[in-house]
Amino acid sequence: MGVTLSGGSGFEHFLDAKINVGTEVIEVIKRNGAQMQQRAQSLAPVDTGFLKRDITLSFTNAGVEFAAAISGDAEYDTYQEYGTRFMPGKPHIRPAYYVQRIIFTKDIRELVLRK
Repeated sequence: MGVTLSGGSGFEHFLDAKINVGTEVIEVIKRNGAQMQQRAQSLAPVDTGFLKRDITLSFTNAGVEFAAAISGDAEYDTYQEYGTRFMPGKPHIRPAYYVQRIIFTKDIRELVLRK
């Protein structure tokens, strides 16, 4: 079984443009993920530095979906982020997200408007 696509040079240009946009979107996601990780690390409270070092960045690629995930992997990260009944939280992941989502939206909007 085979598939044949035809449409001339216009069709090839269309496919190339879509591939380029896809790779550019992936680059925007990677760049914004790295920036958010750095921002979260800079906002993390530091005693021993373990919490800061354990803020990780990972990427998932499932078909046409590509995502960056930033997580605090230290066992006590949630307590630092949200606090407990004995201590107030010292948020670092959420503030980084709130700043980065504005930058990410702007970057994606610029990419779409440019194409």
